[in-house]
Amino acid sequence: MHILAIVTGDYGNRHVSNIRSRKPEDWELQSYQAPVQLPLIIDYPEDYLPTDLPQAELVLSFAEHKGVAELLPDIVRLCGGQAVIAPVDNEAWLPRGLARQLRGWLDAMGVVCVTPKPLCTLTESRYRISRRDWVEFEDPLISEFARHFGKPEMDIQVDAETREIVSVEVRRDAVCGCASYVAEGLRGVHVDEAEKQAGLLHHHYPCLASMGIDSDYGDTLMHISGNIIKDVVASQIKEYRHFTYIEPGKRAE
Repeated sequence: MHILAIVTGDYGNRHVSNIRSRKPEDWELQSYQAPVQLPLIIDYPEDYLPTDLPQAELVLSFAEHKGVAELLPDIVRLCGGQAVIAPVDNEAWLPRGLARQLRGWLDAMGVVCVTPKPLCTLTESRYRISRRDWVEFEDPLISEFARHFGKPEMDIQVDAETREIVSVEVRRDAVCGCASYVAEGLRGVHVDEAEKQAGLLHHHYPCLASMGIDSDYGDTLMHISGNIIKDVVASQIKEYRHFTYIEPGKRAE
């Protein structure tokens, strides 16, 4: 698979670095540094784009400027893209209305576009755009990418006697690499502390999703992302955890 990543700063560069270090060998990944000085209204997209771009099947938009999203249809034409992943990790970079327009523009070109909010909700067949809303899609290129990067999946092994984590296999990493970072920090951690530790590691990585309250979630996207990784860990260790139940009106044994 040939992939072109559009970047403008640290957010995108970290994603590209993680994909490059963990991607399948038969993937070819190139990046394009998009312009960051763009007008509020782009009348002539060709004034802000090169005459050609590396040919690619899948386009990843990691830009930190909403003007770049407006250039994506022209970028897709230049590189011959067949599918686009344009995450919403910050509404300032890709507002929900523009994300909806972008999906429409690209659909009219016969190009599938997904806009997961946040990026770590992406799976092979669907993604979230709000607390309650999932969007389903069908596209072999995006599905192939999401087999390796997207909503984190782990296989955690626990020592039944000590109840400590002995190994963590990351089956699907977050695009930014956060899941792999969390996995490394969980080895040797007691199961009763693992969920909390996963949240701390996610914060220390750090996640680069927005820290402002998002109205589609009533929470920050960073917090949503942190809960995703904590839930993954919790589901893997639940059989080893011990819980104390208190019945009102009775003394504990």
